[in-house]
Amino acid sequence: MEFTSPEGEHRYDAFVRAGHRAVIGLDFDGTLAPIVDDPERAHIHPDAAAVLVDLAAEVAGLAVVTGRPARQALDLGGLEEVGNAIGDTGKELYLFGQYGNERWSSTRRRIISPRPPAGLATFLRDLPRTLRTADAADAWVEDKGLAHAVHTRRMADPDAAFDRLLPPLRELASRYGLVLEPGRHVIEVRAPGMDKGRAVETLVGEVGAGAVMFAGDDLGDVEAFEAVAKLAAEGLPTLLVCSASSEQSALVPLSDVVVHGPEGVLDLLRRLTEDIRARST
Repeated sequence: MEFTSPEGEHRYDAFVRAGHRAVIGLDFDGTLAPIVDDPERAHIHPDAAAVLVDLAAEVAGLAVVTGRPARQALDLGGLEEVGNAIGDTGKELYLFGQYGNERWSSTRRRIISPRPPAGLATFLRDLPRTLRTADAADAWVEDKGLAHAVHTRRMADPDAAFDRLLPPLRELASRYGLVLEPGRHVIEVRAPGMDKGRAVETLVGEVGAGAVMFAGDDLGDVEAFEAVAKLAAEGLPTLLVCSASSEQSALVPLSDVVVHGPEGVLDLLRRLTEDIRARST
């Protein structure tokens, strides 16, 4: 765990002081689950469930905010079981799937989801031609229901394929009124109007939070970081945590704390739990 500046250390201390009124938002891939070649095998870190349940008892709310479909995150994370255990502490686990387009909570226990966006089916029809033109016909396309994600991680040169695909996919998405979300060897195309920043704002408003933390690892988390920074400017105690990797460093300059992957995130959450608990005794 490394503070990016003396101000980051001060923000950590202020967040701990407000800990019992805090909500904590966590990305899934690269934050709670290690990045793997096959995203359908990206299971939550084996220690995460116990750490989350322990932390939930000390804060006002806990949420997973992910680009994954909610059903997929629930299954890979075992989050329904985690939510049951958190419920035993009198608290609630929230899940925002597909950047906030889908909602689930451990009390309501059903996924609320909109219809797929207009234009997505036509985008998918034209996608194979775009992949062939970019010499990326063997890229893996993941159907996420409300979005499609083009993965280059399994290709011979993932970085070069990603760079070739980004401009034509951005143009194709724009043609059909969709937005493009680049990530770690993945390019996702989805409907406009929702992002992790809006999901964080919704969470803070619904819980009535007196402090907020967000931990993420990739470009899709930038809007969440910006939303938290805005709340900090309004006087709310905040903490921004980057789960750093050699593949992506965009969040480092925006962060108060830098940790190394899911294990580092869990170490930070353990420390937060202990510090908040100690302050209340």
